[in-house]
Amino acid sequence: MAEQSVRWGILATGGIAAAFAADLVDLPDAEIVAVASRTAASAEAFAERFGIGRAYGDWESLARDEDIDVVYVATPHSAHRAAAGLCLEAGRNVLCEKAFTVNGREAEELVALAKEHDRFLMEAMWTYCNPLVRRLTALVADGAIGAVRTVQADFGLEGPFPPAHRLRDPALGGGALLDLGVYPVSFAHLLLGEPDAMSARAVLSEEGVDLQTGALLSWESGALAMVHCSIVGGTGTSASITGSQGRIDIPDGFFHPERFVLHRDGRDPEEFVMDPADGPRNTLRHEAREVMRALRAGEKESPLVPLDGTLAVMRTLDTLRGQIGVRYPGEA
Repeated sequence: MAEQSVRWGILATGGIAAAFAADLVDLPDAEIVAVASRTAASAEAFAERFGIGRAYGDWESLARDEDIDVVYVATPHSAHRAAAGLCLEAGRNVLCEKAFTVNGREAEELVALAKEHDRFLMEAMWTYCNPLVRRLTALVADGAIGAVRTVQADFGLEGPFPPAHRLRDPALGGGALLDLGVYPVSFAHLLLGEPDAMSARAVLSEEGVDLQTGALLSWESGALAMVHCSIVGGTGTSASITGSQGRIDIPDGFFHPERFVLHRDGRDPEEFVMDPADGPRNTLRHEAREVMRALRAGEKESPLVPLDGTLAVMRTLDTLRGQIGVRYPGEA
């Protein structure tokens, strides 16, 4: 018996919104009911592209549309608090892109709104929903490499990005840390939880955002994580987890891997590869499916991307950003 369709609204019409819409179109139990943008022309063009019935030139109309089960918020993260908050207050469930907000205070406000209005809320951390990443974390949890000692992960883009680009605009929450660093930081959190201490250094732009940031995170267990992000150099986006009895290497694209290699002491390396049925590697459908599963189950948050975990990541990003001296408009 086919599942009842989950009706989606998409708030924003940029590249990530288009990628998500394309993946939703391929899901037989998902229906895109409406799209909203700040301009009617942008919303209408997006609706025509993806065969969406309703196009709104303002966010409020989408938030008030009672035919929508859940809204995907795909604005720049500087607008997540306003956009997701508007939807939650109107009684919509929300999947919100990462970085979840620009700071922990805004994240806490969204979580409080979700609880106040008894709505589902989830950060769109697709890595946590990826089947191969879930296999990796299960192996680690089962002790395949012993106690985790170190985690290394990087994410850098070659650029260069002009000063007017959103990645360099403080008003849009620009910089490497929130846009790219959220991935290696979240990966370390996935494996080790919230760090007990951290230290960061960065190179800042003339606009006052970080061009690249490196950080060392530490846990009372003795574990360490070395994370790096950049918008001035393309990195291998690799990751490695070293334990007391082995190691797991993700050679590239750790946040949406095609394969990883398990090295265990005294054994031949073992390669784990993505099931072709789960691909392509850049699909966003796993997070969409998790949202729809949770909604059908009556859950208010996902066990794969719990809100406490999202808040912990935001606390870490706040601390790192404070250490490198990046402040956004309106922050103290």
